[in-house]
Amino acid sequence: MKILKFYGLLLLLACFPLYGQSAAYQKQKAKKIEEGSPFTKIINRELPATIVYEDNDMIAFVPLKEQAKVHFLIVPKKEIQSINDADDEDALLLGKMLLLAGKLAKNNGIAESGYRLSINTSEDAGQSVFHLHMHILGGNKLGPMVDRID
Repeated sequence: MKILKFYGLLLLLACFPLYGQSAAYQKQKAKKIEEGSPFTKIINRELPATIVYEDNDMIAFVPLKEQAKVHFLIVPKKEIQSINDADDEDALLLGKMLLLAGKLAKNNGIAESGYRLSINTSEDAGQSVFHLHMHILGGNKLGPMVDRID
């Protein structure tokens, strides 16, 4: 029985790195965190942006690289590195982000035709800014989110 447990643990440890972050990504992430969030710089008016909404808790603006006819980023003013770093006290803020997405969709004429909300988290999802943010995309056919695995 001890041998089975040992080999089971060995197998688990061998598979674990498949789901972690690469050393290169961790290095890039650390550098970007040290440099400070570009979204905080937008909030503080240190970087320009086309702001479409702002209140005490969040800001929404047009990203530099638009990926749809309608594309906004909804960003909490509280610096949370990713959804993995949100906790129970952030529940109201996260809910407000979702409600704002719906309002922006209605105000920009995409609520009926459809839109996508996306929060990229960590390496495999392509997170490149380490300040929680939600993309709202619409105004044209978006296609599938990812290729199917059959």
